[in-house]
Formats: sequence, C-alpha cells, structure tokens
Amino acid sequence: MSRKTAEAAGLKRRTLVQAAAVAPAALAFPALVRAQAAPVRIGYTMARTGPWTTGAQVSQEPNYLLWAEQQNAAGGLNVKGQRRLIELVSSDDRSDIETCVRSYEKLMGSDKVNLILAPWGSNANFAVAPLATRFGYPLLGPTALSRRLIEMKLPYFFSLLQQPAPMMNALVDMLKANGVRSVATIYVDDLFGLENYAALKVALQGSGISLVEDKSYPLGVKDLSPVLRSMKDKNPDAFIGLTYPPDTILASRQAKEIGFNPKFFYASVGTAFQLYRNVMGAGAEGVLGMGSWNSKTSPGAKAYFDAHVKKFGAQKEPDRWASGATWAGLEILTAAVGKIGLDRKALRDYIAKTEHDTILGKIRFAGSENTGTPGTVGQWQKGEFEVVWPKANATAALIAKPNW
Repeated sequence: MSRKTAEAAGLKRRTLVQAAAVAPAALAFPALVRAQAAPVRIGYTMARTGPWTTGAQVSQEPNYLLWAEQQNAAGGLNVKGQRRLIELVSSDDRSDIETCVRSYEKLMGSDKVNLILAPWGSNANFAVAPLATRFGYPLLGPTALSRRLIEMKLPYFFSLLQQPAPMMNALVDMLKANGVRSVATIYVDDLFGLENYAALKVALQGSGISLVEDKSYPLGVKDLSPVLRSMKDKNPDAFIGLTYPPDTILASRQAKEIGFNPKFFYASVGTAFQLYRNVMGAGAEGVLGMGSWNSKTSPGAKAYFDAHVKKFGAQKEPDRWASGATWAGLEILTAAVGKIGLDRKALRDYIAKTEHDTILGKIRFAGSENTGTPGTVGQWQKGEFEVVWPKANATAALIAKPNW
C-alpha cells in the first residue's frame, strides 16, 4: 500500500469512527431523517501562526470547533430535516492575505465545499468577501470591522460586529456623559485602525472633547513608550487605543510603567480577552475596551460560555466581544440551513431578510451591516468584562479607573 493510499485509508477510518461515535446521539432525534448521507463539508482558513494568531485562536477557531462538535454529537447538522455530520476542511493562513485568498479560492472553486466560515480580521475578510460573492457562498464575518467592506455592497457578505461609527459614537457618548474634555489616541496603521480613527474624529466633532494628540503606529510595533510619554505630558482626560491584542497589552504595560494615568483608559481589540486580565492582573481593573456581551447578557450566552469553558478549560474563556459575534453567526447559519438546506442562494436570501434570535439578542441586516446590535463599551470590573454603555445594554454601571 502506498503512503498516500495508507493516509487516505486512515482518514476514512477516522471519519467512520467519528460517525460511529455520534450514532447513539442521533437516536435522540426521531423527527429528523437519519438516513446515511454525505457529510456537510465546511471550509475555512484561520491564523494558527503569525501576528493574527492571538485574536483568531481566542475569538474564532475555538468556536468553530465547539459548534461542529455539538452538532455532530446531536447526530449532525440539521439540513432541512436531515442530520448530516459536519466535516471541517481547514488550514493555517499564516496571517498572510495571499495565502488566505488562495485557500478560499481552492475551497470554493476546486474543492467545492458546501459552506464556508470566515477568516479572522478586517483585512482577511476584505480580501475574501468579494470571492465569496463571486462563487456564491454566504459569508458571516464575526471579526470584520470595516465600513469600506460594508460600502462594497457585497450581497453574500454579512458583518456581525458593530461597525466603527456606532462603536466610536458609543465611546464618545459615554466620555461626554462623564465630563471628559480631552483625549489622546493611537491607532494601528491598517484598515481597522484607520477606519476607527476616522470614525472617532467624526464622533468627536461638536462633542466639546478636544483631541490633544493622535499617532499611528505600524503592525508589529515593539515600543509605544515614546508616544505614551508625549501623551502623558499633555495630561488628557482619556486615552483611546485603536489597537490589536499584542499592542493593547503593550500600551497598557508601558502606560503602567511610565505612570500614565488618564481618568479613562480605552484600548480596543484584546481588552475583552481573558489574556488581558491574566497579564495585567489588578491593573486590568477599570480598563475600557470594545465589548458587547458576557454570560449575563442572555440565558443563551450563559449556556454558550459554560459549554466553551467545559470544552477548552477555564484558562481559555471566550472573549467578551468577537467570540459572542462568532457564536451568533453560527447560530444564524444553523437555523438557516435547518430551514433552507444547502442551496446557497436561498441561504443568502434567508439570512438577508430574516431577523435572527442569537445570544446577543436580535440581529438583522441592512445590506451587509448588522443593525440590530448597538455600539457598546466594556470595562473590567472584579474579574469580569462588563458591558457599561449604553445603559440599556449594560451588565454593570461604569466605575472610575484606579491608578495603575
């Protein structure tokens, strides 16, 4: 037997073992057809190496794995009344746009998977979303924060995160309501940082809050202390970091080291991660960031949180922002396939026209944009990342940040 033949046989055996393992669970669903059927092949790439890895491996891929496991334990994904096992077809995109694009072209073009799941981050989704529309695959993006992507009006792309304008409007609204008169900001020099910075500047207009300093920085930055020292000298009421997870932690650590203590300290991607709390320890208390949910948000959110911790352990909690959006997107996809089946055009139409019940609440789309979930601000309080703004969505009241 050749090596390739042996590997193929091994793969087939593993597939059969997985099917046998879930067969008893399938008996619990007599109302569904349990005839033998081909698995539902679902493709995606994910950053397992490179600079996107931290976000991807907290917010996205663990949720894909948990979802597939739960569906298969129930006998498979409900495809319009028939349970079919999920087969995930995935690869490492190495945090590289070109690799990401080539991989999705193969998944949709030659592999012809049944469905696709989104890659991580605004840049990757910006590159892949037009492909999804060209090949006719619905793409629910839980980590794409890009107005430009929304304005492309791609009919097969749906963004689950709140966009820059509602997020920055909520932040500025909160700061204004709490007497802030001056802010300083840093932003990563890529699509995410540039768009959020632009939205922040618009939100500040007419607010009575002055922008005393603003600096961009390159992806992969290793030292932010010079700009933080400059900002400390200007003594702003608030600091705003439009940052990625490694930079969020870097800015926080270096602000602590130099004694930069504005009344409000906000950093964005990564603040809602358990990693941030673990790294910063007591210093996390009172720090603000992008976040939209926690286990108090809904009964479904609590069930999801508990299932995630059970599978991955207490040291790998879901983050309190994009993990919730990822799970909400999987809930939408599950319900759509259960009702519509695997006709991708019909799935697209159903997702576009339906109001969806999710752990985050009601989600509906205007074009590609989720208009059901408002812009929000979160804050670490006694070990939990609470939603503190707007008050209608709050899980706790805003507190004053203690000095580092």
